[in-house]
Amino acid sequence: QVQLAESGGGLVQPGGSLRLSCAASGTSGSIDLMGWFRQAPQAPGKNLVAIMTTGEATNYADSVKGRFTISRDNAKNTAYLQMNTLKPEDTAVYYCYVLIGGDVYWGQGTQVTISS
Repeated sequence: QVQLAESGGGLVQPGGSLRLSCAASGTSGSIDLMGWFRQAPQAPGKNLVAIMTTGEATNYADSVKGRFTISRDNAKNTAYLQMNTLKPEDTAVYYCYVLIGGDVYWGQGTQVTISS
């Protein structure tokens, strides 16, 4: 049973930074893809970015390009999302997901709130 544990969310002032982590467990195989998705109140969900086993990242969503950086540690089955220059519109629940052998698994989500 694959499980994802997210951490690092919280309340931060505009212009601040946060680093989200997503640790996957319960898998014996390699994780093909690890990614981040967010759901803001009263807005469509948005896929932010994903990263392959090789470390190559997919395109970032325009709204976070240049501010967010994805990375992963394959030895720890963990993905990270470094978020800088945060804006109030970044407020959302952030979900990580992984793709393993054609199946997608989701984390429980972590709340990120940007407010002064």
